[in-house]
Amino acid sequence: MPSTEQLTKYARLLVRTACNLEEGQELFVSADVTQAPLTRLVVAEAYAAGASNVTVRYTDEQVSRLGYDARPVEAFQQFPDWLALLQNGVANRGAALLFITSSDPLGMAGVDPRKVQAFQRAAVAACPDWRNGMDFGRNVWVIAGGASPAWAQRVFPDLDESVAVERLWEAILFTARADVDDPEAAWRQHDASFQERCAWLNEQRFTALRYTNSLGTDLTVGLTPKSIWAGGGETTVAGRRFFPNVPTEEIYTSPDCTRVDGTVVASMPLNHGGALVRDFRIRFEAGRAVEWSAAEGEDVLTSIIETDEGAHYLGECALVPFGNPIQRTGVLFLNTLFDENAACHLALGRGFAECYEGGRDMSAEELREHGINESVTHVDFMIGTDDLCITGICADGSEAPVFANGVWAE
Repeated sequence: MPSTEQLTKYARLLVRTACNLEEGQELFVSADVTQAPLTRLVVAEAYAAGASNVTVRYTDEQVSRLGYDARPVEAFQQFPDWLALLQNGVANRGAALLFITSSDPLGMAGVDPRKVQAFQRAAVAACPDWRNGMDFGRNVWVIAGGASPAWAQRVFPDLDESVAVERLWEAILFTARADVDDPEAAWRQHDASFQERCAWLNEQRFTALRYTNSLGTDLTVGLTPKSIWAGGGETTVAGRRFFPNVPTEEIYTSPDCTRVDGTVVASMPLNHGGALVRDFRIRFEAGRAVEWSAAEGEDVLTSIIETDEGAHYLGECALVPFGNPIQRTGVLFLNTLFDENAACHLALGRGFAECYEGGRDMSAEELREHGINESVTHVDFMIGTDDLCITGICADGSEAPVFANGVWAE
């Protein structure tokens, strides 16, 4: 474990900068039992910042696995009433939502994907206020990492457990910019760089992006006339600035989900539901995934795409320059929060209301009519390489380089 001083600095960053907790606001924390030391420090920092109440929901990944193994698919079609009451309740009270991710990348390997899908659909149906609070900018929400023994051993299989945990914590704190003298100042500077890039992209009003690299990616992604590029921090409808991902290196938007054509090849393994998908590709026609394959985990990839109709379409395209701090660690985290911020990526499933002008005032149905995808799922997969080229296509047919050899072209 890091020192108490190091963890306290990290906890303070999560509460005061990432969540930007207001005095009198409630905080909800979801964490695995392995993260109790960090969680207690988060709670202390929240109360020091003036939180009205802090609710902690501990989970136990091994207990969850036992439930998936023992129960039939039908059991996952019902979402627990008490959990729906809890989640909808904290969302409606305007709580900030903090999720500490620390799961074993293979902790759910072998679980019937139909069970995961069923539980996902049930959760969406039972918790509309919870989901809409995050999707439509009503609640602050933050995902951050915490090193667990199981996760650390997957990332560093050749190291003793204690050394692996230490190495993983070092990587988490480094990529989160929590190991510097003033993490909050570092994040303000980091956010300013995002805003400069976003402003440039929004000025261009590209109608599409064309992706190519030597892996075989040759994909054109259409953008809506009112696409908004975002990155770094986000702002709630009430004007509260926060950072949903710690760490973050991406600038992203939601494409026109009906205008995606070509083939994309993943550049990194995808961890989904405790199972790995490796060396996969997807072909799109008129926005819809029509053909896919994987060297490993093809059944998992299929289960993702067939979650619902919307999962056949893209909800996000994100730009991440090669050589960023996460990529420079040389660590394959096997955790989407970190790996998606190491490379350019796309996401199957739900799009973002905040990435369409006026989108937060629209219903999901209205957003879909304007090309912003709707689905119960959102699964990121990485496509960035050191030779990825991305070309912006303008309305008059002219072109401008966006990425050249994996980094910003200008």
